[in-house]
Amino acid sequence: MRLLRSRPALPSPAEPGDVLAEAEDLHVQFGGRKVLHGVSVSVRAGEVLALVGPNGAGKSTLLGALAADLTPVAGVVRINGRPVGEWSARELALRRAVLPQAAVLSFPFSVEDVVRMGRAPHGGDAGEDEVAVAEAMAQAEVTGFALRPFSALSGGERARVALARVLAQRAPLLLLDEPTAALDLRHQELVLRLCRERARAGDAVVVVLHDLALAAAYAHRVAILRAGRVAADGPPDVVFTEELLSDVYDQAVEVFPHPRTGAVVVTPHRTA
Repeated sequence: MRLLRSRPALPSPAEPGDVLAEAEDLHVQFGGRKVLHGVSVSVRAGEVLALVGPNGAGKSTLLGALAADLTPVAGVVRINGRPVGEWSARELALRRAVLPQAAVLSFPFSVEDVVRMGRAPHGGDAGEDEVAVAEAMAQAEVTGFALRPFSALSGGERARVALARVLAQRAPLLLLDEPTAALDLRHQELVLRLCRERARAGDAVVVVLHDLALAAAYAHRVAILRAGRVAADGPPDVVFTEELLSDVYDQAVEVFPHPRTGAVVVTPHRTA
């Protein structure tokens, strides 16, 4: 006899601007070394929040704490107003979806199987699962190799399949760690457009980025991290200043409006 799991209670729809996740006075350390020092940040429905900063600034650590994958030594992380420790693993999976930097699988799963893993928290309605998986694969442009083994894909293809898994989960909070790192120009733009589309539909998206031009073009808000602290938090056209970015990155940069759109453009200052 097959036992059916009860249908889980889905999170209530959020209103634009609702805080779906927040870190308050967060301190995280590894092996005695402090990585985050009193970081506070809020993540709101209808918004793409980009975490930027130099290597070692604490971007991925902050994302991991927001995902409840890391336990802080002090401070609190809340999702939907409740401390993350008060949610069960399944309840969390219905409220936030996480894309790590690298997707590693030990078994020869097909692409479609990997994407279908995103549906695990939802209780197994076959019809809903099929629609969600097909839609996610189409959005990430991986439908054409749905039956190929995940292990046979290139790094960029794996990254898009991992993104499709996150999209299929249909959680209202997306936490993406460097989703564009392995991608070509076209697919970098695709991923950030998908982030904006999810925000436009009412979800909240947090994305770790190294490319300041992408952050300026697609993020509604940017948190600039430096040495485990938030150096600035606000719209890109406000916080992306030549003085601040040059100081944070220890590299001279130029910030100017795009000649056609007026959007902020960030580029290293080059003498030649």
